[in-house]
Amino acid sequence: MRIPIYLFTLLAWPVVALDLQGYVQWNEQCRNLHQLGQAKVVLDNGISYGGIRRDGGFTIPNVLPGTYILSVISHDHVFDKLRVDIPESESPPEVRPYIPGTPVSPASAVVLPYPIVLSPTQKLDFFMPHQAFSLVGMFKNPMMLMMLVGGGMVFLMPYLMKNMDPEVLQDFEKRQAKINNIQSSLQSGDLKSGFSALMSVAEEEASAAVDKQPQDTKASPSGLKHRGGKNKKRLHLRAVPEAYGLS
Repeated sequence: MRIPIYLFTLLAWPVVALDLQGYVQWNEQCRNLHQLGQAKVVLDNGISYGGIRRDGGFTIPNVLPGTYILSVISHDHVFDKLRVDIPESESPPEVRPYIPGTPVSPASAVVLPYPIVLSPTQKLDFFMPHQAFSLVGMFKNPMMLMMLVGGGMVFLMPYLMKNMDPEVLQDFEKRQAKINNIQSSLQSGDLKSGFSALMSVAEEEASAAVDKQPQDTKASPSGLKHRGGKNKKRLHLRAVPEAYGLS
């Protein structure tokens, strides 16, 4: 059995793997490993990862040459993401800042020191304090305002009714009775009587509007306006000579 020569070449080619090292620099957001809790440093969302020790150091073993995005998975703290370029030679990795959502290439011109230094930038707070009772906040509610306006109208309506003109009050009562009749008809399912009541109300309003028009603007059946008294006198004077044959 013959083995191709290029397989020997691949087997003989050395693959340089690197142990990526760094540490977490404690600050006011996170003072120690106890506050940090369960966390780990990962490359490309979990291709390689390493745990964080008590002193803050971490090691990701056997990282092959290439470009990776380094991030920290933590429940209560937020860390910046970094771009790590591991060369095929024995030179140290190049660490650069990375903004999530931006293209990986081209790389940033800013080069960070190695070993990698990570610092917590934010502490997440999942506790939502219970809101205390606030009288002002209650009255800012639109439903509460509507209830207050409706209650005020209920209390003020009798006083308004007493001070109204009797004719206006009578007209208002008639309209209210018609509206109640229409509502009761529609709620009971009698649509025919409800629509007929609506039509009758519309006809009454139209006839009332016509009756309110001034009398001098009404036209005669022949389409001509009535003439005044002066024109009638002129016609009578013209007819007198003709009647006695004096024309």
